[in-house]
Amino acid sequence: MVHFRRRSAAASAGFTLVELLVVLAILTLLAGLVGPRVLSQLGGAKTKTAAVQIADIDKALELFKLDVGRYPTTEEGLDALAKRPASVTTGWSGPYLKGSLPTDPWGKPYHYQLTNGAVEILSYGADGAPGGEGENADIRNTR
Repeated sequence: MVHFRRRSAAASAGFTLVELLVVLAILTLLAGLVGPRVLSQLGGAKTKTAAVQIADIDKALELFKLDVGRYPTTEEGLDALAKRPASVTTGWSGPYLKGSLPTDPWGKPYHYQLTNGAVEILSYGADGAPGGEGENADIRNTR
């Protein structure tokens, strides 16, 4: 007579070590393939955010110019959009930006320069240094 052993329900519950290792290997492969793509999209989003903020600052500078008749000097900087500069006696109807002056997505201040009537608003990107490529590239207004 043949006797069959029955496993109890508690003994058959759970996973074997091999099953767990297979699942872990699959998850590792997925993370290796998907992770870099997700991180590159995050960097691209910060660059786009900086470009949008620079465009907003540029529009605020245009409003300043309409009210005061000139752009802020390099010395006055972007602070002129939030507080009336001492050199401006009439026309200023700011603040021209809601809240405080924004910082770039990497937490650094935007750079402003007025040269021969040309306005430059600039973020040095993730590395905070001039030049660079990818996420480290400079982002500036486009006029």
